[in-house]
Amino acid sequence: MNEEFLHYVWKYQLFSFHDLKTSIEEDLTILKVGSHNHNSGPDFLNSKIEINNQLWFGNIEIHVKSSDWYAHHHEIDQNYDAVILHVVWEDDAAIFMKDNKPLPVLVLKDFVFKSALNNYQNLFSVRQRWIPCEMEISSIDNFTIGNWKERLFFERLERKSDSMDALLLLNKNDFEAVLFQLLAKNFGLKVNGDAFFDLAKSFDFSVLRKVRSDKQQLSALLFGQAGFLETKIEEEYHRQLKIEYKYLQHKYSLQPIVNMQFSFFRMRPSNFPTIRIAQFVSLYHFHQNLFSKIIQIDSLKGFYKLFDVSINPFWKTHYTFDKISKSSAKKITKSFVDLLLINTIIPLKFLYQKNRGEVNENEFLDILQEIKSEKNSIVSKFNEIGVKAKNAYESQSLIELKTNFCEKKLCLQCAIGVKLLSSGLTKS
Repeated sequence: MNEEFLHYVWKYQLFSFHDLKTSIEEDLTILKVGSHNHNSGPDFLNSKIEINNQLWFGNIEIHVKSSDWYAHHHEIDQNYDAVILHVVWEDDAAIFMKDNKPLPVLVLKDFVFKSALNNYQNLFSVRQRWIPCEMEISSIDNFTIGNWKERLFFERLERKSDSMDALLLLNKNDFEAVLFQLLAKNFGLKVNGDAFFDLAKSFDFSVLRKVRSDKQQLSALLFGQAGFLETKIEEEYHRQLKIEYKYLQHKYSLQPIVNMQFSFFRMRPSNFPTIRIAQFVSLYHFHQNLFSKIIQIDSLKGFYKLFDVSINPFWKTHYTFDKISKSSAKKITKSFVDLLLINTIIPLKFLYQKNRGEVNENEFLDILQEIKSEKNSIVSKFNEIGVKAKNAYESQSLIELKTNFCEKKLCLQCAIGVKLLSSGLTKS
């Protein structure tokens, strides 16, 4: 038994109101359960009860055991002076208020609906399940799941944007600089994400603003800072970039990243860090004010067009500086743009709109509903148990559900859990 379940029972009145008695057999009538308090202080505020025909207005405190009152030191906290009823599962200690009168107690286990208790035990008793409700979730109606998915999606968007807000503060509210750093991390994917992020932070964004109109200098800046120009390679393009980087290094007091390895191991050549940096160079050379353009775009087609930039001709026949390969365009794919939208562009644009007080939720929903569902272990497992994700909006919702509700067993804060716990309730 835990307090969260008792809060749930009290809040949704899942107990018999007929012939209620306190622990000392006083008649008890619940007229108003009160409002759930999620801050410090009593659990339910502004409640209204009647004990032996005496009307009481005040707060309700809920514990598994009466003795928890002392364990939590409520006896010395004046916030609890207005408690009018102590709701517990087990009454194991007498509690006295400051006037030395005993605090009235309702032992909830004597009145809770057995069906509510059974639902709770069924949901939480099996520890080996992937999620607590994996055997029952497919029975939940589409309306409940649909509404909950939307709530989950925006909660996930809020969390992502909150983490970006801290980065924005470090960059003095420069959205262009933050976009550059976060896109760099995305271009590195999981394997090289940290290295790319460090690369983007290794120089002030003002330097990039000064050199981005010159593609050779921009290439030299990024490849040089990444350390790819430190070795001696008998290749003219590499030699030119190395000369250019030495000039930039002197002019802007640059220092290449040290002790950071960009991995090529077990990666597809199209994801080699050299190719991703080359694509990044083309993107920032072609779009001088990328964030400003992103703010104006409100369709998936528009974003695909934005990222449709051509790579430097050298890289069409190379995957690394020192080896020629079969010629290929090596453009940024639509599926890669989808990842950029999911992980960076939409959360950052959401943060921008939120800061301006003008969030267009439908824009984000429309774009992500056009993008195919992500493919990962979480989405695949939900598909196995009967909850399918038709698009990226739904796959993001399911990832949020698994990581921030199911894994933490917050079933009583989940619309699906509440629905299952409330199903088939009877007074017997």
